[in-house]
Amino acid sequence: MTDTIDLTSIPWYFCGIGGSGMLPLAQILHGMGAHVSGSDRSNDQGRTPEKFDWLEDHDFTLFPQDGSGVTSSEQVIVASAAVEDTVPEIVRAKELGCKRVTRADLLSSLFNDEDAGIAIAGTSGKSTTTAMLGWILYDNGRDPTIMNGAVMKNFATAASPYASAHVGRGSVFVSEVDESDGSIALYRPTVGLLLNVSLDHKSMEELCQLFGDFLRVSRTRAVNLDDEEVRQLADGLDNTVSFAIETDTADITVDPASIESNPLSIAATVIDNRDRSHHQLHVAMPGRHNLSNALAAIAAASAAGVPVEKAVASLGSFKGLARRFDVIGTTPGAVSVIDDFGHNPEKCAATLRTLKAHPGRIIAFFQPHGYGPLRQMGHELAETFARELGDGDRVLFSDPVYFGGTVDRSEGSERIIRLIEQLSEATGKDIRADYIPTRKAIADRIIQLARPGDRIIVMGARDDTLTEFAEKLLPFLP
Repeated sequence: MTDTIDLTSIPWYFCGIGGSGMLPLAQILHGMGAHVSGSDRSNDQGRTPEKFDWLEDHDFTLFPQDGSGVTSSEQVIVASAAVEDTVPEIVRAKELGCKRVTRADLLSSLFNDEDAGIAIAGTSGKSTTTAMLGWILYDNGRDPTIMNGAVMKNFATAASPYASAHVGRGSVFVSEVDESDGSIALYRPTVGLLLNVSLDHKSMEELCQLFGDFLRVSRTRAVNLDDEEVRQLADGLDNTVSFAIETDTADITVDPASIESNPLSIAATVIDNRDRSHHQLHVAMPGRHNLSNALAAIAAASAAGVPVEKAVASLGSFKGLARRFDVIGTTPGAVSVIDDFGHNPEKCAATLRTLKAHPGRIIAFFQPHGYGPLRQMGHELAETFARELGDGDRVLFSDPVYFGGTVDRSEGSERIIRLIEQLSEATGKDIRADYIPTRKAIADRIIQLARPGDRIIVMGARDDTLTEFAEKLLPFLP
């Protein structure tokens, strides 16, 4: 696509421009000098108005999602594969004969056209590791272009608060890549990083096929030997940099006795087994999963030519991401509110495990990110909450995210709550689980339940207003 076309000469139109996958891609094109316009159902509904005000203030042209912004056959319509043909923009684009590309088609074209592309794959941890790796490269003078699904605090400023992308001047493109729609197959990485493989949007058989192909087409690989599926997929491949916490034969690992964990950070001595050098690492994000993410970023940076010592040093100034164990605040009564993107079993388990490593009751509010995903992984989600939570902890489920469309809504959160209750009772745990359909009622219930020392975790994907929910909750807590 980009071999013969000047991207800056194309009038781009993004359908759903405010989405977590669309916004950074629109920012990258805009930063390259292209004219970008678009629409978003959330804007029409008055959700997160400050985001859309910022877009208009920065020369993105916005329209209602009624087809009025699609006026010329020269426009290229960017829309995810999930956008239905009945959406007015798509109807109008077909009438005019506009070219339509998916987000994945456009992103993979940009990625593959760069001199060096580093792709971050896996079921969990992609956004955090992408931000870590992007910061390492930037801090070491490589100034990469970075495509992420979350706001990277190292790149966010008052003038640019929605920094889920960074448009660099270097020749490196860093991006997380998505297995959920199979688009991971479109990328041809210089360095392919595989974090983990676990149940999410597809069956394990499908995931192993996609991730195995991803590793095979990558010129150099960075792989997690602590993950059994990754270890098997990487077996026999050359040009590999391995990392692990538990597996001391990996190229990059840690001294287990050196791991120091506290509620807001984790530290360890990193060992590069290739030269037996030791390096002191401190990451301002808690949890062993973030230690693993840090080792992954260090391994991928090493594969890209950044010395381990410098990569470790750069992570000392890594600030984290919005909605990734993001502590919104703590009240005088020591009630902490944490905003988190956890939405699949592995992500939720990592977050809950990090919380349970320190004292205090947990009140977990989980908003499923769709009816389809809830059917796909509902039982595993219930198992996760029942396994990771303990006596006295509370879990509240609302209805799944629904912004309109024809999705089957016959099976919702009630089933998952019943499963959590059954599983916790079977193991003798006293975990209280409640289905409360609306967010307003959820907030009222949390305020009623909260007591000094509690940790309140707000979890879910596809909905930026969860952060607003967490922020508004804080002043009403003890």
